[in-house]
Amino acid sequence: MKWDKKEILALDRKHVWHPFTQMKDYEDRDPPVIVEARGTRLKTIEGQLLYDTISSWWTNIHGHLHPRLNEALKRQLELLDHVNFSGFTHPYATGVVKHLLDFLPSQLSRFFFSDNGSTAVEVALKMAFQYWQNQGFTTKTRFVCLENAYHGDTLGAVSVGGVDLFFKLYKPLTFETFRAPSPYCYRCEEGPSLTLSAEHECSLRCLQGLEEILTRHHQEVCAVILEPRLQAAGGMLVYPAAYLKALKELTEKYQVLLIFDEVATGFGRTGTMFAFEQAGVVPDLICLAKGLTGGYLPLALTVTTEEVYRAFYADYLEGKTFYHGHSFTANPLCCAVAIENLKIFKEEDPLARGKGVRARFHRLLTDLFAEEPYVGDVRFVGYVGAVELVADKDRKEPFPVEKRLGFKIYMNSLEEGLVLRPLGDVIYWFLPLCVTEAEVEEILTLSREVIRKTLKGGFKSG
Repeated sequence: MKWDKKEILALDRKHVWHPFTQMKDYEDRDPPVIVEARGTRLKTIEGQLLYDTISSWWTNIHGHLHPRLNEALKRQLELLDHVNFSGFTHPYATGVVKHLLDFLPSQLSRFFFSDNGSTAVEVALKMAFQYWQNQGFTTKTRFVCLENAYHGDTLGAVSVGGVDLFFKLYKPLTFETFRAPSPYCYRCEEGPSLTLSAEHECSLRCLQGLEEILTRHHQEVCAVILEPRLQAAGGMLVYPAAYLKALKELTEKYQVLLIFDEVATGFGRTGTMFAFEQAGVVPDLICLAKGLTGGYLPLALTVTTEEVYRAFYADYLEGKTFYHGHSFTANPLCCAVAIENLKIFKEEDPLARGKGVRARFHRLLTDLFAEEPYVGDVRFVGYVGAVELVADKDRKEPFPVEKRLGFKIYMNSLEEGLVLRPLGDVIYWFLPLCVTEAEVEEILTLSREVIRKTLKGGFKSG
């Protein structure tokens, strides 16, 4: 197909408002125009190939245009496009449930469909709140979340967020929560010199603040919410599985629900199907999205226990119905692709196949970056890796915000065939499960060169 680049950019500049983007940054530069993708790479309108090192906003699982996912979508287009899911059902929704049951612990047995990560979190928050209200515990109305937390951009999700850059402005619109210290190993006085996989001896000092909140306020708290093993948008913060084990004990002790947001961490991204598996614990609610369809289409789930479900199961006039829903709940096109995605996990076992790639990824991150004078920390889990850039390594002093180092690295990476979209001055890689050892080596080697050259001012855009 022939595209008119000039027309595309003119329309974009005149009418399109991009997410998480200060549009003035593009006053004198054009965004890349992506027209195709395959495997681990995107293709621009000029024909340049870019390594999609962030899996297209952490969604892409098996690589772009996977033939099995393509065929599943084509087949579904001949059958059913959409139907109201309130009072109706269809085999494509139950098919998703059937296949997911094979991957989830038996306690998580009730599935509520929605559209994306933010909505899955909104559902979980409302369920947790109403669970206690339906049973007469009317004082349990507040949530505990973490510093550096990110759970989405709708107002409920914003209320339990902890990234002030994104959320501070909207605080007057949100409900009040208890915010506990983040398990940020690099910034911990007792932490190791490098976080790496966060599998080190640890006193879990960071959990003390959360325990104090529950000790004092458990009668007010309905649930704790966090991302297991990895705070993604908070800076790709990898923390010990032991933290989750201790947290589960606390929530049981103080009788509050535990919500795991696996929107970013689920579907193999941390090296296991779900990150919470690494701690051997089961939450009361889990939020799934992004990789649920392999990154193809918007579909989300909030999965909970029979106990939570039963708190809503009553005669209509008792007023315990869960009044929540979305127009595209359990969309059949999305469900069909999700089913095929789960079949790929079952039949091809990409996590077992990728064990060597993950080990190579982790070794290279350490070998290439640990001794760099500008790298304060190296951390990784599964297919996710990050380096935190600092101006002073000994004092862990960050670069001045006005320097916008991460943004310069991002712009320069595009010239070198990479997409290194940073989180402040944290440069990260969020790789698909199809990535090869050769691709990992090329991606990380190029990344180091881009960072080095940017710090030396070697690019026009830097």
